Amino acid sequence: MTDRQSPTVGRLASNVRSHAWAGILAITVSLSTVGCTNMPELSYEPVRMDVDPARDKAKEVSSRLLDMTGLKGKVTEPGPRIDRCEEYGDDLFSLHFPWAVYDISEDDVDRGMENLRKELVRNGWKITKDGKANSKAQQPEIFADNKAEQFAVHVQGLKRKDGDRRLAFTVVSACFRAESPEALKGQY
Repeated sequence: MTDRQSPTVGRLASNVRSHAWAGILAITVSLSTVGCTNMPELSYEPVRMDVDPARDKAKEVSSRLLDMTGLKGKVTEPGPRIDRCEEYGDDLFSLHFPWAVYDISEDDVDRGMENLRKELVRNGWKITKDGKANSKAQQPEIFADNKAEQFAVHVQGLKRKDGDRRLAFTVVSACFRAESPEALKGQY
């Protein structure tokens, strides 16, 4: 079992309340202050990308993560949502994409997590935590980031008593720079 801190892949949305975000924030955010404004500064230069291509990239990254599990279950439908990175600039945004593969067996949960442990590293991801969740159920979880992709992921293997078995993913991005602040109006 590993539990290592990693260098930052980028700033993640600050308004998420789930345990997954707390863990991802703890391992991927690096902030500093600028001059007398006390405005935090990103530790990297945000890539210029419009919202639709950024959403497509989040879906592509998630699709590759699913392939890495080697599982053939059902996948939840909602797509990535946009979170503004306003504390760093009014034209910056990040993506938050929770999804799951479900309708799988207990053995599939274990096999999918084991496949991820191997395939994440082979595919340029750095596993920053691999162990049990800090919860009563202590389900297995993996945190990983990929600097080249500018994404981080939290995966939990869930085996609930009610028969619900799934791999739950939370995929998050670094901040991207939109064409303009107006390009982010009305985005969700």
